Amino acid sequence: MRATPLSPAHLSPYIQPVQAPDPLLVFDRAVLRQRRERAARDWDRISFLKREIAERLVERLSDVRRVFRSGLDLGCHGDEVATALGGGEQVSRLVRCDLGLGFACRARGPVLVADEEALPFAPHAFDLVLSAMNLHWVNDLPGTLIQIRRCLEPDGLFLGAMLGGRTLWELRQALAAAESEIEGGLSPRVSPFADLSDAAGLLQRAGFAMPVADSEKIEVEYEHALALMRELSAMGEGNLIAERRRGFSRRRTFLRAAEIYAERFTRPSGRVVASFEILFLHGWAPHASQPQPLKPGTAQHRLAAALGTAEMSAGEKARRN
Repeated sequence: MRATPLSPAHLSPYIQPVQAPDPLLVFDRAVLRQRRERAARDWDRISFLKREIAERLVERLSDVRRVFRSGLDLGCHGDEVATALGGGEQVSRLVRCDLGLGFACRARGPVLVADEEALPFAPHAFDLVLSAMNLHWVNDLPGTLIQIRRCLEPDGLFLGAMLGGRTLWELRQALAAAESEIEGGLSPRVSPFADLSDAAGLLQRAGFAMPVADSEKIEVEYEHALALMRELSAMGEGNLIAERRRGFSRRRTFLRAAEIYAERFTRPSGRVVASFEILFLHGWAPHASQPQPLKPGTAQHRLAAALGTAEMSAGEKARRN
């Protein structure tokens, strides 16, 4: 069964007119769209990382004892999240969305092409938003998270999984060493990603309640570093920094980087390892029924009593010291 594009009547509960924002341009989104279209042509061969991340994301959703009426898969790629969800017992209706038309055409349910930086969805259109391996290419991540929160119903859930700052640290190290040695300088060759230390704060800034962020590491073995680079390119996950070097890189630089990579990161199997850090983001659209922090001075039990110690005022502590 192929994609079923939504008619205007079907889209009306979800869509509202929007104007594209003026983000800080860290990533070249026009190139990202082009690469997405190319990647969609041979996606089944190179989709292993997205499948793994989607399965881990849906596994976390299964811990939430709730059936969702209307969900959004933001950045659907090859429909991996929908596949991991299975028969729809937990999500009654799933709308897919992707930046690339090629990926949208692979979806097996209602789908539209849209930009994560200018989401076209009406307020409170969904009670669940899922996003796997997609948000790391957004220029204004806090702004996109705000848009996601706005399109959620009160007490709606956002679950996201994105590449984190420790992703491909081995490749960064090898490329930096090779470029410094061969070309006498450095240029940005691997895109920067958010750190775990910032993730929960981003959710809080976007207005999510009970924000939680954690990370997992996925290690993948390759025959050599050049095979890793080819696969990243095929997946559409190559360097997208807007200020990247536009000319052709020296072949000698990449060959030297592969040598350095092999010297430093070869496993006993004879293959090299590449690390992917996955940040998992979890937040709820605010609602009055959710647990609220107590106001200062309203606690009903003393911390000292819970700890079995004597309570002293600040003045008493000062006199004892």
